[in-house]
Amino acid sequence: MTAALAEKNGTDAARPPVRDSRPPSAHRRAKPRRERAFDDVPRWQIYVPLGIYLVFTLIPFYWMFLFAVRPSGSTSLVPWPMTGEHFSKVWNERSFALFFQNSMIVGVCTLVSTTLVALAGGYALARFDFKIKNAFMLALLCSQFIPGALMLVPLFEIFKNLQLINSLGSVVIAETVFQLPLSIILISGFIKNVPATLEEAAWVDGCSRFRAFCAVVLPLLRPGLIAVGSFAFVHSWNHFLFALMFLSEQDKQTIPVGLNTLIGADSVDLGALAAGGVIAAVPVVIVFAFIQKWLITGFSAGAVKG
Repeated sequence: MTAALAEKNGTDAARPPVRDSRPPSAHRRAKPRRERAFDDVPRWQIYVPLGIYLVFTLIPFYWMFLFAVRPSGSTSLVPWPMTGEHFSKVWNERSFALFFQNSMIVGVCTLVSTTLVALAGGYALARFDFKIKNAFMLALLCSQFIPGALMLVPLFEIFKNLQLINSLGSVVIAETVFQLPLSIILISGFIKNVPATLEEAAWVDGCSRFRAFCAVVLPLLRPGLIAVGSFAFVHSWNHFLFALMFLSEQDKQTIPVGLNTLIGADSVDLGALAAGGVIAAVPVVIVFAFIQKWLITGFSAGAVKG
C-alpha cells in the first residue's frame, strides 16, 4: 500500500500542472455579479407611489372639470348629466372670447420676440469673446433673483412716458425682458454644442456669417428654440401681475385678469370660474402635448457647459 502511494505521488509529481485557461479577469468575476439596486426593487414599490402622486395631481383638475360641466346646484361627484352653460356664460357674457384673443396675441408676440432676441444674444455669447463676457453672464444669472413685483413702478413710469399704458405692447415688452436672461443662457449653451467647424466650412464655400448661421446652425437649434419659445409662451399666458398693472381697460385684459373678475366680494360663481380655468388650461395642455419630447431635449442640451 505504501509502495502504491509512493508510485501515485511520483506520477503526480511528474505530471505538469494544469493551467487555468481563463483570463485573470475571469477569476475576479467568478462570483455572480449582483445586479443594480433598482433592478431588485419590486415593481409595485415604483408604481404605487407614482400612482398616488398621479391621483393627488389629477384631483384638482377633475374637481375643476366637474364644476365646469356640472349643472348649477348639483352636488354629484360624477359629471353627469353634463352641461355647457358655464362655458357659454364665460365665453359670451363675461368676454372670455376677447380675453382669450388678447392672451393669444401676448403669448405669440412674446414667443417671437424672446426667441429672436435670445437667438442673437446666445450666438454672441457662444461664438465671440469680449472683455465683459463673464460679467455679462453673471448679470444675467443674478437677474433671475429679482422678482417682477420690484420692477412694476419703474416699468409703469417708462410705459407711461412712452404712452404704452393700456396697450398689449407693454405686457409683451415686460414679459420679453423678464424671459430673456434664462432664454439667452439656454440658447448660448445649445449653440456651444454645435461645432464651429460647420460654420467655417460654410464660410469656405462662400457663405456669409448670417447665411452660414441660417443654413447650418439654425436647423440644429430646433429643440432649443422650441424649449425657449414654449417656456416664454406659457409664462406670458399664465402671468397675472403685468397684465393687471398695465391694462386697466376691459377690452385689453387677458385671461388671468378675466378669471380674477369672476371672484366677487361676497360670492363666487364656481361654475363660471371652473369653466374659465378649463379654457385657460386648454392651450397650455395642447402646447406641452406636442412639444414634450423637444422640451426636455432642449433644456438638457442648453444647460450643459460648453
